[in-house]
Amino acid sequence: MRLVEAEGVRLFPVGLGTWQFGSGEWGYGSAYARDVAPRIVERSLDLGVDVVDTAEIYAFGRSERIVGAALARRRDEAFLATKLFPVLPVDPIVAWRARGSLRRLRTDHLDLYQVHWPNPVVPQRPLADALAKLLDSGVTRHVGVSNFPLARWQELERHLGRPVLSNQVRYSLLDRAAERELLPWAQAHGRVIIAYSPLAQGLLSGRYGPDRAPTGWARTATFRPENLVAAAPLLHVLREVADAHRATPAQVALAWLVRRRNVVAIPGASSVEQAEQNAESADIDLSAAEDGALTAASDAYRPVRPAAGAQGVVGRRLRRVLEGLRA
Repeated sequence: MRLVEAEGVRLFPVGLGTWQFGSGEWGYGSAYARDVAPRIVERSLDLGVDVVDTAEIYAFGRSERIVGAALARRRDEAFLATKLFPVLPVDPIVAWRARGSLRRLRTDHLDLYQVHWPNPVVPQRPLADALAKLLDSGVTRHVGVSNFPLARWQELERHLGRPVLSNQVRYSLLDRAAERELLPWAQAHGRVIIAYSPLAQGLLSGRYGPDRAPTGWARTATFRPENLVAAAPLLHVLREVADAHRATPAQVALAWLVRRRNVVAIPGASSVEQAEQNAESADIDLSAAEDGALTAASDAYRPVRPAAGAQGVVGRRLRRVLEGLRA
């Protein structure tokens, strides 16, 4: 297993995404939020997972509250990351929203504060000034972005005058857009790509297919029937490699992803057992031939109509709101 190292931090390559904590979109129910989610956090820490990622918009703050309660006695073991929803990303609004996240997370500092989406209305200089104040005051130790194209990531870093540690983007065997510009730049400059939806919201687990459709809005918004069919050859290769390692297809998909330098994957987990399997995927040593077979199968995947995914829907809605304010 290779740790991810950048800007003085050393991170376990598989983290924990918590969008599903308290969110109705996934259909997990209240018992999951109350009982299972805290145990997922605890067990992940037990296994060495340190990146715990949430956001103020996830379940309108409930995810942060669940994470904060779960980390109450083990805060120092986590590299705690949350995200600013950038409706008006200027000081003092940014400072006010950061304090709200600190309160919900029961902590006096963040390890990583990320801008959830680029704002098409507000220039990046005021945002950089606000983030600089958070860094200087110790509210956060690092700043990052999410869903930023390379040019805007670089622009924010220029205005900030110091590193923007990470860019959290959709990245998996079924969506490799990050490899065009973002990942090469991160690898060349000591930055980190945090891969969300690393299992394509469960499609790469092999649990779903044309005759086994998922439930919950977050998944049905992504899994078009045509794409379930198109993914079948890749899933076949995943199963073959998984059988060779006595692993699951999901574990192999994660192992393929974190084999790339400067990548931390943040899968969610519906159970403690799944959280354990996610963490164990970091120890799977794929051969060059296996990596090549998976990459070739990924290259051959041709979605009929690429689904934006639930977070992409949120991004489009945000852009429409912000552009409406400008009109």
